Amino acid sequence: MTQWQLGAVCGLSQSAVSRLEKRGSGPYAMDVLLRISRHLDIPPAVLGLAARPTRPPNGGESVERRQFLGAAVAIATAAPVVAVLGPSTDENESQPAALRLATTSYRRLDGSTASRELGEAVHSHLRLIQGLISTAPTEARRIALAGAASEAASLAGWLAWDMGDHESARSFYGAAIKAARTGVNPLLAAYQTGSLAQFEAHGGNAVQALSLARSARKHLGPDSPPIADAWLCSVEALGHAAAGDRRSADRALTRSRAVIERGSGETPPPPWPWVFAFDEAKIAAVRVSCGAMLGLAAWTSAGVHSPAATGHAKQRALLFMDVAAGHLAAGRVEAAFALAGQALETGLQYRSGRIVERGRALRRSFSTSSPSGAVRDFDERLHGVHL
Repeated sequence: MTQWQLGAVCGLSQSAVSRLEKRGSGPYAMDVLLRISRHLDIPPAVLGLAARPTRPPNGGESVERRQFLGAAVAIATAAPVVAVLGPSTDENESQPAALRLATTSYRRLDGSTASRELGEAVHSHLRLIQGLISTAPTEARRIALAGAASEAASLAGWLAWDMGDHESARSFYGAAIKAARTGVNPLLAAYQTGSLAQFEAHGGNAVQALSLARSARKHLGPDSPPIADAWLCSVEALGHAAAGDRRSADRALTRSRAVIERGSGETPPPPWPWVFAFDEAKIAAVRVSCGAMLGLAAWTSAGVHSPAATGHAKQRALLFMDVAAGHLAAGRVEAAFALAGQALETGLQYRSGRIVERGRALRRSFSTSSPSGAVRDFDERLHGVHL
């Protein structure tokens, strides 16, 4: 087993596993040790863990039951899509298509499921695909499965990002890009590279984000859907905003919106990226994020009432954090922390490290010797957070 494979099981990056093996340093958390115990069939007591109870205490659900229910929901969610896709008679396509369908279902569950719970199922799904690649009977099957692995690795990266594990997120996104190239799918490679660029932009790494965005554009050919251009423009806008370049960010957002508007009267474009449609509401949400990075209250003011604020709970909470940053930039302290408090509650509900860290960053950006009521309430809630 490679360090990368063990890391995928434990929710760690390859380098983190390497540190555990070589220096004995790293995240010796109980949940990590428990995953290692289960996967390598090591008795829990050997790792200093209590033996697992045969029945969950206080009538709670066992891990297996939660995973079973999650898989059942995923299958139920996938059923309408199966009807649309129809059966495939090509063995090289049917197996990868079924795996991609499962990944799509897991992506949809992300909006209503804590990443820590969903992550275990996604990591198992990714291991399944990797195992199938290693035993693929033909090169054509291997290439098709590489594309499925790319999409699963990208989702694993997204979940790691949500949990605040940036090192693992980079590792998974890098694996997604590599698999997309192996699968000879330029459009998928562009998406995965752009996804990593988006991650770096939100982390404030502007130079790397813009470099990755340029690399993503190189993968796009003349036959790529226009919506891919629109989405990459939004990613570039985030990179420019991270660099503090308001003018370039505004130009990129304008171009993105123009591409969407040109195709508004035609047949609805295919979802980009892959699962959820990229539309004007998404562009408006990106503008809010750019405004938060740039400290422009005018760009964030409409965020709470935008269509993007009505869907994905975790995405809505991140949007509210951005709007709160805009309020704070405009001097509306009470409104900022009242809204940030709502977003923080969602982050705690779904155990989202990304949302909580955004709350911490917002609080660090504001200093006062006599905090007001909303700020005190936010501090009290934030200080007790241990995800």
